[in-house]
Amino acid sequence: MPRPQQERAVRTRKAIIRAAAEEFDLHGYAGTSTTKIIKKAGCTMGALYFHFASKHDLARALMAEQGADLPVVTGRGGLQGLVDLTFVLARELQSNVVFRAGVRLAVEQGAFGLRDDSAYQLWITTFKERLIAAQALGELSENTDPAGFARVLVGAYSGTQLLSEIRTGREDLTERIAELWSYFLPAVAAPDVIGRLDITGDEAEVTA
Repeated sequence: MPRPQQERAVRTRKAIIRAAAEEFDLHGYAGTSTTKIIKKAGCTMGALYFHFASKHDLARALMAEQGADLPVVTGRGGLQGLVDLTFVLARELQSNVVFRAGVRLAVEQGAFGLRDDSAYQLWITTFKERLIAAQALGELSENTDPAGFARVLVGAYSGTQLLSEIRTGREDLTERIAELWSYFLPAVAAPDVIGRLDITGDEAEVTA
């Protein structure tokens, strides 16, 4: 059973992560100060540095933990499950500040001297696993390589969400993801599968 001191430490760390996410999301790495973070978190500078060695370390933690509290996509498997996942991620980018801040920092990381592709590799692996499952069901075209398309999809998705953020604050992101799939599916899916796939995201099922 966790001791009260341990529970307080866990709560403090979560408060710091949340406050940092809100600041990084609004102002980016360069525009965020540790003073603003601790004020929003309601803690001391000593508490922040107990958990994180620096603002740089805190940013890396946010990048690494960006997907920690995302809902799990359930229900439909195969290629439809992958499509559903991309829409769930789009909606999380619209509403989940920790996820959104982690994604922003991954894009901006060169500005603070970091070259870490682990967050991208996580999504490449996740997408590849879904594609391998789809391949086993005979849903992919013969020329589709799950690993190769996973890399392409992560790159295209990253660019799509960034353009949507710049243009509309991601308000049109689900529409842009539907557009992305309308071009990708004829190239990667077996012809008899395409007509059965829902690319609206409306039926995606998740659990917290």
